[in-house]
Order: sequence, then structure tokens, then C-alpha cells
Amino acid sequence: MGGPRGNEHGMMIWFPEEKRFPNMPIQGPDRRFMAMIAYLGGRFQVCGEKWYGSNVDNPQRGLPRSILTVMLNDVETAEPLAVLSGNLISAMRTGAVSGVAAKYLARTGAEVCGCVGAGVISRTCLMAIWQAVPTLKKVFVFDLNKTKMDSYAKEMSSLLNIEVVSVGSLVESIIEADIISVATSGAAKASIKSEWLKEGSLMTLTGTAELHDQVYRRNRIVVDNWEMHQAWLTEAEEHPKGVKSIFDWAPSAPLLKMVLDGELHNEDILNLGDIASGDVTGRENGKDRIIFVTGGMPVEDIGWAYQVFCNARRKGIGQELRLWDKPYWF
Repeated sequence: MGGPRGNEHGMMIWFPEEKRFPNMPIQGPDRRFMAMIAYLGGRFQVCGEKWYGSNVDNPQRGLPRSILTVMLNDVETAEPLAVLSGNLISAMRTGAVSGVAAKYLARTGAEVCGCVGAGVISRTCLMAIWQAVPTLKKVFVFDLNKTKMDSYAKEMSSLLNIEVVSVGSLVESIIEADIISVATSGAAKASIKSEWLKEGSLMTLTGTAELHDQVYRRNRIVVDNWEMHQAWLTEAEEHPKGVKSIFDWAPSAPLLKMVLDGELHNEDILNLGDIASGDVTGRENGKDRIIFVTGGMPVEDIGWAYQVFCNARRKGIGQELRLWDKPYWF
């Protein structure tokens, strides 16, 4: 991925808190532009970028909160191979990571899932968890928007042929869950108490949440790529507001602050890839409570986008775009 260590999530535009001139965007909940670049070898052998734009007010304009575009490029010549809409690609990739976490970290025989949030990402997270955990029988979902919550329950019950139930409070969606999927955004964060977490449960944090420090200290912590999260801390330390500057959008911000304050150490945090490869043990027993935090790796977006591109090309889907008949100068 980007950066000298090959582990950067992306390069983000940091908007100011106050306008510097008319029409300039200002800082807001989940409002950002970010270029997420990556190279992937093997059978892919491709470079690419996911261009990420987000504004929590977008749904009021009839638009998705995030609007994304992916470009794929030839590794040797830099020629563009494809330009793709990135929303579905990104949503499915994000959900898939929660599925991988459930595959390797959920306790054997997990039957109940609790979903916090009823948006697009919560849908794909549940789809992937359902695929990874064949013993799943029931789902509880909670969202501040009851209309969205009820629609989610109806849609996912039909799609997955599983019982999905709307509940009236955050705690009801968590207290009985073997797997908890938190996929929320915006200023209002889910405040989750340690005593709500069932023995042996797995919590996947795709969105931000407020967890007491004891939740992190007392339980096993797994992330998608800790070096990528550490790069966020480096950026935050350069910001005038320090680590507080990333709390609005980085799921690992509380973890990073605890490491910065010496309350946790880097070696306390495990990487999902090491667990999947068998180099590290994830779940040691059926009583472990595990917190999984994902930030999103652009190398995964590019890999999945390339596969979509190959499928489309094989099926003759899409249209050819011409940049030039021949370069003007070279």
C-alpha cells in the first residue's frame, strides 16, 4: 500500500473547523476525501486507487453517505485498465472482512448475531458473517432510525432465510449475541458496556463505537493490519488536535490513544492475517471475548475490484473509453 512502509490506509484531505473562504468545506462527522492506493502481485499484478468521498449529510440529498470510484492501472506502463464505481465493491469488501474475522475468531457453534446499525455496511457484514458461521440461527438489530431498522430486519430475513428481529435498545442487540457487528458512522457513537458482552463473544468494529478502556484491557484484541493503524497515529500526532483528530472516523482511535498513553502495548494487539495463516493463535478457548477492529486495507479493494473487472471483461460488460488515438507528446 502507500507510504514508505507500504502500510498507509490512504492520503486524506483534512478540512478545517472553520471556513477559510466562502464555499470551502469544513470538518464534520465522517466528512472526508481520501486517495487509497495499492499494488497487488500474484495472479492480480495490478496497481490501483480507490478515491473515497464521504459526507454524513449525503442521504438528505438522496445520495449514499460515501461515494467511491476505483481506477486500475497496468503495473508496467501505468495505462488505466478500468474505471469502476466503487460503492458496491467497497461495501462487499468491507463486509467480507467481518466474515473472515468471524470465520477465525467466533466461538464454535455461535448461534446469535447482534447488529448495531442498519446501513449498507451492516448489511454486507451480516451477509459475510452468515456465510462464515453456518450455525447462525438468529439476529438482533438496533438502529436509532426505526424505519431503517425494520426495513433491514425484513430485507435480511428474506435474503438470508434467517430470523432477523428489530429490538428497542442497544443493549438488547448485544446481550445475547455470540457475534456483535458494529457498523455505524456519524457523530452519534454506540456506547457499549463491558458487562453486555457475553462470555465467548466476538465483537467486530467496522464503524466507530465508545467502549470503556477496560473492554480493551480485559479482552483479546485483533485488527486487520496494526501497522496501518499505527500510521494513523503518526498522522494524528502531526495534527494540532493530536489523536482526537481521528476519533470521528478511525475505529482504532481509542486503541491508538491507549498505546500512546502506555495503557496497551503493540504486542498486545494481534493481526488477523497472522491468525488466518496459522502463525498466531486467535481464540484460545470458548470463553475468550475478542474485539476485532478493521480499518480497511486498499490492497483488498484493489484485489476485489480487479476480480470484478476480469469478470466483466469475460462477460462483455461495460464500455471501452478512449484516452487518445496516440499520445500528443512522449
